[in-house]
Amino acid sequence: MIDVYDCCPKFENGNFIIRFVKEMDVKDLLKVYSDKNALPFFNSDNCNGDNFYYPDETKMKKAIDFWLYSYDKKQFVRWTIIDKSSDYAVGTIEMFHRQADDAFNNKGVLRIDLRSDYEKKEVILTLFDLFVYPAFDLFDCEEIISKIPNYAIERIAAAEKYGFIKSDHFLIGTHDHYAYNGYWTIRKQ
Repeated sequence: MIDVYDCCPKFENGNFIIRFVKEMDVKDLLKVYSDKNALPFFNSDNCNGDNFYYPDETKMKKAIDFWLYSYDKKQFVRWTIIDKSSDYAVGTIEMFHRQADDAFNNKGVLRIDLRSDYEKKEVILTLFDLFVYPAFDLFDCEEIISKIPNYAIERIAAAEKYGFIKSDHFLIGTHDHYAYNGYWTIRKQ
């Protein structure tokens, strides 16, 4: 099995490329993380108060530097989503294997952050198709969880169609011990 922290794979289909985040992504990702309409869809649970709103290049660069540092420390992986039709970064995917004392112990945590004009059922389904099943093996997990707020209608429709099921369990923050809700799960087939 490939160690994702030694060799980070790229995923691609006719519409999107999902590849490891790079410092050169600053300008494109600034359009994602300064998008106030996208902000409510970002999952910042247990992120030490960071809400992922980066309104300038300095803050965006600092975030990317932190993502690269976290990868080096084997904490999580952050990929950039590139729309092949425009050659622009339109979002990111974060994934990690979670160790905790709650119902989501040893689960993979999937975070997808998209520019608001890409927050569409078909786009999200395409990203699930590219990423979810390889992620089970990459992160050595039998189940993947993803937070989907109840107002994220397009994301809920994509998750239901793909086979995610809404969980009744809470994620207990390892840093703040807060009980977070709104998680959906999918099991490895």
